[in-house]
Amino acid sequence: MSTLFFTDPACLTHVTPPGHPERVERLRAILTVLEAPEFATLERRQAPPAPEAELLRCHPEAYVAQIKASIPADGTHQLDPDTWVSPGSWEAALAGVGALNAALDAVMAGEARNAFAAIRPPGHHAETATPMGFCLFGTVAIAAKRALDHHGLSRVAVLDFDVHHGNGTQDLLQHEPRALFVSSHQFPLWPGTGRAEETGPHGNILNLPLPPGTEGPVFRQAWEEIVFPRVAAFDPQLILVSAGFDAHRDDPLAQLNLTEADFSWITHRICDLADRHAGGRVVSVLEGGYNLDALAASTAAHIRVLRERGA
Repeated sequence: MSTLFFTDPACLTHVTPPGHPERVERLRAILTVLEAPEFATLERRQAPPAPEAELLRCHPEAYVAQIKASIPADGTHQLDPDTWVSPGSWEAALAGVGALNAALDAVMAGEARNAFAAIRPPGHHAETATPMGFCLFGTVAIAAKRALDHHGLSRVAVLDFDVHHGNGTQDLLQHEPRALFVSSHQFPLWPGTGRAEETGPHGNILNLPLPPGTEGPVFRQAWEEIVFPRVAAFDPQLILVSAGFDAHRDDPLAQLNLTEADFSWITHRICDLADRHAGGRVVSVLEGGYNLDALAASTAAHIRVLRERGA
């Protein structure tokens, strides 16, 4: 078994206005770095787009229809101060959900121990009926619900190390006691949520706010002392990862100071937990990361560890 890599050309058709940080070039930068010889044997797959019914695992039908109706025939259309859609955005969103679901299905079928889905638009800010923060649908939350309801799991952990709080994932999973959601993020920072006291009605939310300027050693200590014991106690059967690389020290949208070495470390430690509790099953999806060089290098570091641990 080895790591599977999922993406879809449709994710390149979601176009944002010039100067927008969540741009087509993000995915192109990742695809370019994966052309290196060390990744020549990485198994790459393209999945069919998700049926609209998959979106209904987390979002009401009226909201799905609202997003579909907002797609312009040409140009771009603004949904909120940060979130835009273009003619290809609907197909891109369905392709992203389809890619992550296919990655989940393949890992659950034993075709690989772990998988990574490089998709856009991202998903962890989309709330139940609100697009936010570049996101249309809660991709990782949809995958968590699929793991629980389609694959019959009892406990799924979603770990989010994006620099911004995964408010959408929290909103979508806080009433689902079979899911544990953990988010480490800079605080204060947009979207302003993610305080430690936000634990959800079932106590299945763990937020780890980090002050601006946090360096790798403090980040690692916080995960070791707070997050990993909680995840171990939850005993997940699957770990989903919202892999946002905008906590990198070179990212323009925030002020955490992580490096590729920190992303390698946390990937190893997540795989350690998965080996002990989940049969090694880790399914990761791209979220943020807006400095192209840092994004490409960090994604490569993440995939490099997944491959090492999935072999």
